Amino acid sequence: MTEKELMFSGKLYHPYKVQDNPWEDIRAACKKFNEADPREYGKAMEALKPYFAKAEEDLILTPPFFCDHGDRISFGKHFYANTGLTILDENTVVFGDDVFLGPHVSIYTAGHPISAEVRNLELEYAWPVKVGSSVWIGGNTVINPGVTIGDDVVIGSGSVVTKDISSHVVAAGNPCRVIREITEEDHKIWKTQLEAYQRETATREKA
Repeated sequence: MTEKELMFSGKLYHPYKVQDNPWEDIRAACKKFNEADPREYGKAMEALKPYFAKAEEDLILTPPFFCDHGDRISFGKHFYANTGLTILDENTVVFGDDVFLGPHVSIYTAGHPISAEVRNLELEYAWPVKVGSSVWIGGNTVINPGVTIGDDVVIGSGSVVTKDISSHVVAAGNPCRVIREITEEDHKIWKTQLEAYQRETATREKA
């Protein structure tokens, strides 16, 4: 197997020996995006999109944004990331639809051996990360290699996600753990808030 094949298979590989691995282009593109005039955000975002494996029309990334490759990242519809998103995409990172990220979220696919003898040879591994649909990830959260987060999930701020998180739950902590399920009572409470907001909106529109 080539170094690149080893990388995508989740086995040990040497990152500096991976062929066809043009970091310079995506880093230059991220730099240009991050330094763009905020009034030119639309043009800057459109210029960055072709570097990704998948990017919908309504993709929003708030600068600064950083990734290693770009072509291994797939964004679903209605994706929003607040400032400081970092994705080390040595392997694939896939987001579902309706995903919201707080500031300074970090997603890592790359990891290093626990054994210093092996680690010091500059070998590493890369495991894919998957985030489902209708997920809200709080600020300063870290998602580690190989993690899958289900659908309809809230991850609390400052979490370190080291293992898979099931669907329809609130999870938080270091390491991140499921705190509770998202219940019908939660939906009722927030639908009441929504109805109140809609009434306020209707009142303003009539004024």
